Amino acid sequence: MLLSASFICWILILLAAFIIGLSKAGLKGIDMMNVTIMAIVFGGKASTGVVLPLLCAADIMAVLYYHRHAQWVHFWKLIPWMVVGILVGVFVGKDLNEGIFRKIMAVIIVLTVVIMIVLEFRKTMPIPSNKLFVANMGLIAGFTTMLGNLAGAFSNIYFLAMRMPKNDFIGTAAWVFLVINLFKLPFQIFYWKNITTSTLYTDLLLLPALIIGFVIGLKIVSKIKDDNYRKIVIALTLIGAIAIFFKR
Repeated sequence: MLLSASFICWILILLAAFIIGLSKAGLKGIDMMNVTIMAIVFGGKASTGVVLPLLCAADIMAVLYYHRHAQWVHFWKLIPWMVVGILVGVFVGKDLNEGIFRKIMAVIIVLTVVIMIVLEFRKTMPIPSNKLFVANMGLIAGFTTMLGNLAGAFSNIYFLAMRMPKNDFIGTAAWVFLVINLFKLPFQIFYWKNITTSTLYTDLLLLPALIIGFVIGLKIVSKIKDDNYRKIVIALTLIGAIAIFFKR
């Protein structure tokens, strides 16, 4: 898959792997740039098979570093609904037209950014505590993570709405996505059949770029104050949303 790729494709996918590392180190929102880049090179749905093993590797690194910051009450609220969303996505997404697939991704992300901006500017808005909010965020996150590894945008909304401190945000997200991405693996391998020995070889070649991104990401995140972290997450998510929208 990768050996016959052009020099430009090499640069793009190495950059995408680097971005995955940055994102899992805590620069939330930037991961949508990776989704866009991988979709350019491999196609929308096919790219998920390349990206998922890389996400799993980065999730393990994130859990090892941030595990003590996890807020388990939020983990257990989201996980069941995300699992249901994934199962819906498995069957809806298998034969989904790729053009429609990209349009769905773009619309979802634009809506996500709008919601995040509203949450940020309405400082007096109470923290959502009802089960419907959690269920909606979990279902949509599960559905979008199966179709295009886009759950990060909706988990960002949830964690921002909960007004979680920076490290708690990152640590809880690390555990959520480690479990969810491992849960997705068998469906990608045996049902969608888009994880193969060829894609795994590609992932192996991209792993050093991911590790470098993760290490650099940790250094950047450590210098960001909690007060500024929310704004950075929203800004990065907006940039990613614009990239996906124009990819259409």
